[in-house]
Amino acid sequence: QLQLVESGGGLVQPGGSLRLSCAASGFTLEHYSIGWFRQAPGKEREGVSCISRSDGNTYYADSVKGRFTISRDNAKNTVFLQMNSLKPEDTTVYYCAARAPNYYCSWSPSEYDYWGQGTQVTVSS
Repeated sequence: QLQLVESGGGLVQPGGSLRLSCAASGFTLEHYSIGWFRQAPGKEREGVSCISRSDGNTYYADSVKGRFTISRDNAKNTVFLQMNSLKPEDTTVYYCAARAPNYYCSWSPSEYDYWGQGTQVTVSS
């Protein structure tokens, strides 16, 4: 069974850091482009970052550029999202998603095939 599991969310003060993990089971993550998305209540799911399946190119939304870093550890079959200089507006549920092999990164959630259950990030003093 193909499964993605996020972890690492929590409560942090503004300016703090968190590292989210997206662990895969049942398939090999390095063959997939992996995106991180977030969705606040009542809003559409938005792309935050993505790492491409083949060349490892990384992409970031303007709102997180320079603060977030996406990376992949193939040995652990895990993708990470390092989040620094967190702001209250980063508060929401974060999801990782995998796009089927042979496809590159996309900002459209509908183009991803597998999703994790989400992890809550709360930035508050």
